[in-house]
Amino acid sequence: MGRMFGRDGMRAIAVTELTCELALQIGRAAAVVLAKQNSEKTKILIGMDTRSSSDSIAAALCSGICSAGADAELIGAVPTPALAWLVKEHGANGGIMVTASHINAEFSGIKLFSALGHRLSDDREEEIERLILDNPGEIIPIPRRNYGKLTFSEHAVDKYIAHIRETACADLSGLKVVIDCANGCASRTAKEIFTALGAEIVFIGNSPDGSNINKDCGSTHIDSLMRAVKENECTCGIAFDGAAERCLAVDENGSLVDGDVIIAMCAKDMKERGKLRNNSIIFTQANNLGLLQFARTNGIGTSASSPGERSMIRRMLECGYSLGGDPAGHILFPDEAPSADGQLTGIRLLDVLARSGRKLSELSGVIEKCPQVMLNVPIDKRFREVWKNDRAVTGIIDEFSEILGEEGRVVVREVGAEPVIRIMIEGRDFSTINTMALQIADTIKERLTLHQLH
Repeated sequence: MGRMFGRDGMRAIAVTELTCELALQIGRAAAVVLAKQNSEKTKILIGMDTRSSSDSIAAALCSGICSAGADAELIGAVPTPALAWLVKEHGANGGIMVTASHINAEFSGIKLFSALGHRLSDDREEEIERLILDNPGEIIPIPRRNYGKLTFSEHAVDKYIAHIRETACADLSGLKVVIDCANGCASRTAKEIFTALGAEIVFIGNSPDGSNINKDCGSTHIDSLMRAVKENECTCGIAFDGAAERCLAVDENGSLVDGDVIIAMCAKDMKERGKLRNNSIIFTQANNLGLLQFARTNGIGTSASSPGERSMIRRMLECGYSLGGDPAGHILFPDEAPSADGQLTGIRLLDVLARSGRKLSELSGVIEKCPQVMLNVPIDKRFREVWKNDRAVTGIIDEFSEILGEEGRVVVREVGAEPVIRIMIEGRDFSTINTMALQIADTIKERLTLHQLH
């Protein structure tokens, strides 16, 4: 994990921590790195979400890009997957999205994309970090008057809407669906996309005011959608996050249908129609063990990948797979989109539902989720990775893994810039795995306390 950019880009308190000065430096460094293999003038697309801070940070990024001699094309408030697709469509050298995705409006963030619309590779992000933090002098001032140009693309979002409708090619007639736009980017696009496909739509969370993105709505606050589906007697509901990358669903009874269930439903449907390339899906530590057992039962192969969109898409492209994702609703269809696209995922789910003629609660029974316990143990940055070499910690992890066997699993890993050790255990009996998780957490705390004393 880099010093500035983590597994899911950079996130910090808007303007206070992710300052305009820092955004300007990121813009300059990104222009240099993205131009390294390009002899023609560099062009970078800039998109943003609906936070009130996005204008300031996007403006600073554009200033940095242009001051480094590259052109910046500002496409305004658009879903993150729209930016990813438009980068290649507009022949740009890369893209920068100003968004903190699923977290509240106090924060902002930056995500970097390659010329193909995929998340920028680790080594190129690390080069940008190096230029900013270690060697800013390597960004050589350009000759006087040889600056970049800033342009505004007013119709970029319309291109994306047309592209998604054409790509989807679905008939959603007969479905009555609640769509929660999280007061984010989907508020600009979802109505035109979903109504054109024939569904009757009830919208909630579609009035962004700059401060209400993800606030008590969207995929991270699913209760509002659960209530709306039952109150409006709808077929189902779908919810996006503020950047319209994630998609979760709610069935007609108001019960959650998470990313693992959506992947299983789509995998079964794609297999039956001969569209599941190499008859396999990506499986990560984040996915529920029930998804792996579903795949085995249905004769579908699985290939392991590290969690996170960048790792998953790289693995999928290497192996020629057409489906993967995580429980939070980051779902990838690389044959149709270069990045996780919540609205495309929603269409794919509703298409399966419409063609089946069945209820979502019936279809979601395709997968049996295993009970899961997850605990976080905060640690001091000084003791990153120390636990991995502690025999007491590794011993108890190995012991419990052996006890669970193929009926469960133990996953222990560090996550976050302010690190925590995340303990995740799955198995048939909740009481057993809960006791195991608590014992591992206690062991880690005890051993780290001893390391601190020494």
